[in-house]
Amino acid sequence: MKIVDYKAYAVHAGYRNYIFVKVFTDEGIYGVGEATIEWKTNATMGAFEDLRPYVIGADPRRIEYIFFECFRQTYWHTDPCTLSAIAAIEMACVDITGKCYNVPAYQLFGGKLNDKLRVYMNGWARDSKNPEDFAKCAKIAVDGGAKALKWDMFGTSWTTITNEAMDRAVKTVGAVREAVGPDVELLIEVHGRFNLHTALLIAKEIAPFKPKFMEEPVFTDVVQDTIEFHKYSPVPTATGERLFGKTMFRELIANYGADYIQPDLLHCGGMNELKKIGVMAETYGIQVAPHNPNGPIGTAATMHVCATLPNFEFLEMMNDVPYRTEVTNENLEIENGYLTVPDKPGLGIDFDPEECAKYPAKETPQILFKEGYF
Repeated sequence: MKIVDYKAYAVHAGYRNYIFVKVFTDEGIYGVGEATIEWKTNATMGAFEDLRPYVIGADPRRIEYIFFECFRQTYWHTDPCTLSAIAAIEMACVDITGKCYNVPAYQLFGGKLNDKLRVYMNGWARDSKNPEDFAKCAKIAVDGGAKALKWDMFGTSWTTITNEAMDRAVKTVGAVREAVGPDVELLIEVHGRFNLHTALLIAKEIAPFKPKFMEEPVFTDVVQDTIEFHKYSPVPTATGERLFGKTMFRELIANYGADYIQPDLLHCGGMNELKKIGVMAETYGIQVAPHNPNGPIGTAATMHVCATLPNFEFLEMMNDVPYRTEVTNENLEIENGYLTVPDKPGLGIDFDPEECAKYPAKETPQILFKEGYF
């Protein structure tokens, strides 16, 4: 069996574009993958073309070989656009292999350990601008079945925070906690915007509300800052969505730099890389909570790997666009805060190019660090 072609599709999906790929073989079996990366559609679509020499003609069942060739030949190893394209192709190869042997993808990664995966919700409060708005939206989300909620309430703050913004943030966490009660997990998204001193001040102020973690509490460019935050913070630490590939996780994990690591399957290089990062973390007693504001195919692939991880904590789910079940055949139901791992061969999901064409890609300027968003 050989790969004879592949085609990438960009599909508008709210604040960013989905990027899907179909990989075709000479035996008629095809596989699907996803390379969605916020605000980098054009660069990622171009990366697919750059990878052709290392993919066309290869046996898709040689999954590790294809990743290895793409990774070493691209030279710029920590470029997230290239890694996302590699991940999508690898994902499609896993899908093909699962279909070829009539087994679900998780069987290719050691078999299923977790039948169900705990999830948390993101994107539930995107238009909120004050503590009352956040509290109201949180109550709606919990009434709809959410058991854990993540959000960013820091607006335009960068590096440091004003007394006014700090007061608003603390009141917001308090209002949400009061609205949802003591049993719902609260996850504080920071998007790597503060220096160490400021992040520790915020952690001290919000600790009485018992948040599950602060995500990317400090600038992500220097891992040592996260390690220092973890040493002194009264709130647990989560990070990793902007660490690309297993080698970038080494320093963080080896220094016990977080309570939860958050590799994004699409941007860390794919399903095998996520599995390897998870195993590295397990040896240090660190839990895995993958970053996943992604589309349906990326979510399916992440679920298959998470099903095999002993140190899996929970998975992010994003409220994005209502037509994600039109452009794909995704059929997920969250029941009591959990998703059931699919058992169909391969990834167990597909997308429809004709439906995708109804939602052409759009320019999607970055929307972080804006009052009221997330």
